[in-house]
Amino acid sequence: MRSRFGTESSRHRCSMGRRTARFGPLLLLLLLPAAWGAGPSRPRELQVSARQAGQAARVALHYLNYRLGSPSALRALGQVRKARLKTIPGIGHKYYLQFTTEDYKSNQNVGTCLATVLYLKRKPRPAVNINCTYTKDQKQIQDNDYNFYKKMRQQTNPIIGKDIPDSYGNIEPSFEPVWALAVAGSSYVMWEKSTENLGYFMAQVKHVKQWISKDDVVDFDYSVMLHEIPTQEMISCHIRIIWTPDHPLKVKYFCLSENQWLESGEGSGTESGSTSGIYNER
Repeated sequence: MRSRFGTESSRHRCSMGRRTARFGPLLLLLLLPAAWGAGPSRPRELQVSARQAGQAARVALHYLNYRLGSPSALRALGQVRKARLKTIPGIGHKYYLQFTTEDYKSNQNVGTCLATVLYLKRKPRPAVNINCTYTKDQKQIQDNDYNFYKKMRQQTNPIIGKDIPDSYGNIEPSFEPVWALAVAGSSYVMWEKSTENLGYFMAQVKHVKQWISKDDVVDFDYSVMLHEIPTQEMISCHIRIIWTPDHPLKVKYFCLSENQWLESGEGSGTESGSTSGIYNER
């Protein structure tokens, strides 16, 4: 004779089996996030004075200065107004930024930018999207670029210079556009080398030489010093820049650190800063 306990136990097991079968798919869906890792977190606010916020904003401007390819339109960071950080598991960290910009030469406010900077775990350089307002006269920028281009194309003897700026921070007026072109070209190097923890400034042009070209281009060889932040290391880079107004910069470089670490790269001005297609963010 089957005991009541045995009968109830059997019924309980059957009932549990039916409920497990019924809720199995639901349990699987609930457990999937834990198995695959949590989804993208919501962006969290950052202090506008945070080093990471300023670093990401400068990376966005390196990308912008390189892509514009204009010695007369260079921008520097003014103030970060808003900053948020989003962690995307398996992808990297994405910064959402709003900041003001200054003219590289006069330090006057020239507009505001909205940008995203994504530091990818498996990519060599940050992915940037940036949109800016600009208060500087666009026609004046084009005229300045063209006048510099025309002057360089008319050179019969190549321009040669060194130590720009000098030890007192001064730049001869005739070398200002030559220095500015070095900043634009170096911006590619600084964008490519930047990480979430390392940033760069162009400290000085140690040497510059113009190549007289039969093509309709301006061609310069530069030796520049990049200041790495926060390590304070000075990195020596040789950069070849080929430029025509309203056309993408062509940059080829190799850099040697104080630790004798060699790095090289090449940019054609057509690189996209868009992260479209890299991941699907929801």
